[in-house]
Amino acid sequence: MIDRKPNHRRLHLVPLVGAIVLGAATPGLAQDVRGLEVCTAEKQMDRRTGCLQTNDEFLQGALERNARDTRQKLDAAMKELSAARTEINALKAALAAVSARLDKLEKARPDQPSPK
Repeated sequence: MIDRKPNHRRLHLVPLVGAIVLGAATPGLAQDVRGLEVCTAEKQMDRRTGCLQTNDEFLQGALERNARDTRQKLDAAMKELSAARTEINALKAALAAVSARLDKLEKARPDQPSPK
């Protein structure tokens, strides 16, 4: 007879293997930010402060550029959406006009069977 009980030793290895794989992959996820200086190399406090201020200004500028780019993309998407809504409404009106005209033509010819 075959033993169908789960092997508890293997179940304990699954989180361990997952942690090892995740730990090995984590250094690959880290990356340097272009434009930032390594301020920990500076020994003098005033130079380190200046380096940190420069990094702060760089990051603030990057945030402002990203916010501006995102705002422009959002504005462009809103314009496209507005144009699409206008076109949809025009097509709905045209469809309603064609449907009304078709109904009028069908009523004018009662001798023809209705396709409905």
